[in-house]
Amino acid sequence: MTNPRPLVLLTTASNPRDVGLRRKDAVTGVNYSDALHAEGLLPVMAANLPVAAALDMVERVDGVVFTGGADLDPASFGRSPEAGLGLVDPVRDAFELALYRAARARGLPILGICRGIQVANVAEGGTLHQHLPAVDGTIQHEQRNIDYPPFHVLRLEPGSIAATAAGSELVTVNSAHHQGVKDLAPTLRATGYADDGLIEVVEALDAPWLLAVQWHPEMNYAGFPDQRWPFRAFAQALLARR
Repeated sequence: MTNPRPLVLLTTASNPRDVGLRRKDAVTGVNYSDALHAEGLLPVMAANLPVAAALDMVERVDGVVFTGGADLDPASFGRSPEAGLGLVDPVRDAFELALYRAARARGLPILGICRGIQVANVAEGGTLHQHLPAVDGTIQHEQRNIDYPPFHVLRLEPGSIAATAAGSELVTVNSAHHQGVKDLAPTLRATGYADDGLIEVVEALDAPWLLAVQWHPEMNYAGFPDQRWPFRAFAQALLARR
């Protein structure tokens, strides 16, 4: 094959089930892989292995996508649990934080989605709001529509990766989260905000390409062409490294 698709690692959730054999499945939404494949990439799923495996994985792929899922354990950013904290998965946390740091050290392009922006911020030294409804002045961030259409407006910083990719400094996105960035990590730059001031897009201050968003663009990829830009920008960053 003369010009193979860039290989992209896609993080997963551990889903315990009891159907015949007791086991935990490594799962993620097909919307992620469909969107990545449509942009000319080849996604592969990564189970939550021991953290040492993260170093091996980043040597074999061209980029990493951190997907949505359970809340991060507040212990990962030095805080105690607060009222409203949802389910946590410390095994996934440990693996993804190690994977993120390994990918950054190797200079791989990273796309973070929903939980993914939170992983990026925590891995870089930031903290999270554990339950946004308990924070005064916040808007509704958990929309009540099973189709998750674009829901609220974000302001993007001029000249950012996000604004350049979106072709606008105002975008409308869906919203399905109850946690969010609180204290921004010193190595990151906030480039997108909701009307209540919540950070919903971050990028890296240094050279390695990073775009992390708080919403779920994969849910709108098929039906809303104007929502495809995070995946398109990620694909362009991967192809530019060839």
